[in-house]
Amino acid sequence: MSDPIANEQKSLDILDDLVKKAIAKGADAADAIRVQGTSTSVSWRLGEIEEIERSEAHDLGLRILIGKQQAFVSSNDTSETVLEDLVDRALDMARNMPEDKYCGLADPALLAQDVPQLDLYDGTTQSAEELAETAKQAEEAAMAVKGITNSEGASSSYGHSSIALATSDGFRGSYSSSSHSIGVSVIAGEGTGMERDYDYDSKRHHEDLRSAKDIGILAGERAVENLNPRKVASTQVPVIFSNRISSSIVGHLSGAIAGAAVARGTSFLKEKMGKQVLSKGLNIIDDPHRLRGAASKPFDGEGVKNGRLNLVEDGVLQSWILNSASAKQLGLQSNGRASRGTSSPPGSSTTNLYMEAGSLSHDDMVKDIKNGFYITSLIGFGVNGVTGDYSRGASGFWIENGELCYPVSELTVAGNLLDMFMNLTPADDLEFKSTTNAPSLRIDGMMVAGT
Repeated sequence: MSDPIANEQKSLDILDDLVKKAIAKGADAADAIRVQGTSTSVSWRLGEIEEIERSEAHDLGLRILIGKQQAFVSSNDTSETVLEDLVDRALDMARNMPEDKYCGLADPALLAQDVPQLDLYDGTTQSAEELAETAKQAEEAAMAVKGITNSEGASSSYGHSSIALATSDGFRGSYSSSSHSIGVSVIAGEGTGMERDYDYDSKRHHEDLRSAKDIGILAGERAVENLNPRKVASTQVPVIFSNRISSSIVGHLSGAIAGAAVARGTSFLKEKMGKQVLSKGLNIIDDPHRLRGAASKPFDGEGVKNGRLNLVEDGVLQSWILNSASAKQLGLQSNGRASRGTSSPPGSSTTNLYMEAGSLSHDDMVKDIKNGFYITSLIGFGVNGVTGDYSRGASGFWIENGELCYPVSELTVAGNLLDMFMNLTPADDLEFKSTTNAPSLRIDGMMVAGT
């Protein structure tokens, strides 16, 4: 992709013209979004390049509103004749759509006036040869760990993208971002005793990535640690979700407070606004303005001003996750959580979502457990968003007398998320590795089904 600033300005000019055409031809309101991006990735396995992929995407979407009727069209062609036809098709579609009393552009009073600089773009490019060398280093480091017998492969990639949005209410905004990643998965053991594990890192700026060697070594060590897993009898014990997978627990909470789910009445938290959902002292935060954040954005998918939002404060649920449509359904106003594609209405989602770290160290969290389950991997998705019932396959390590003693597998952990949330204790080991993050989480009294 060429200079992102130039791309952003060109996209805004195209979108402005498109929206003006829509209004001139009879639309009551309109908005348009353009997404551009390039990416290159290299897969490496057992000392050889397995695959090289390069992609370029240029997609534009137009939303037309006539009264309470709306339609969406998209194209990857920005020529004058195609855009004229795009407007005409959208208008025809809108006139034949059923009315949606909640559709519409965002409240103009909520639109972002200033676009913060979030340092999301570093401009670094890498050749396929450089990416291959990085993947090679990761795999070689993992394979050098004693006990590693095979590789599922390593990968290295980078990408650049830009997003521009314009509305008939006068909003114009754009931003660019980059991404860089390294990952490797390897196998330890032989025959029916084989175990796998992995490690990865992903960052906005290349300089923030951990080294390929460190990633490879950790992947190899994890796989070896999983060898010779045991079975345990079904029991009720304290369970610790390691910070590798604890973000899933926070993700279940965010899914339950999505505005659309609450408005439909399909959330087990629908009656919990202003009530205790976590233990006192615990906070869950969504921060779209985190510098170099994995999901940072200076405005939301409707152009609404966004910012740090305390979803849960001192254990009390404070806010739903709202775009304009779900806010209207609930008699509220958007809190800047609209997400957007080019061919569908805006949805709602979190950005950089995390649970704040606790004060208890990881070791202290484990040391008073006589018998317990330390989870490093979850399998399947047995979670009911309506009732909060939770049941997932899991593997990890069995805790005895305050220590991780031996690997275990083919277990199932079960409970209800309402109870799990209220009995949750966070450690102090929060790391920002993805779009949703959490420290290790201890939940006492969960059912573990084994032999």
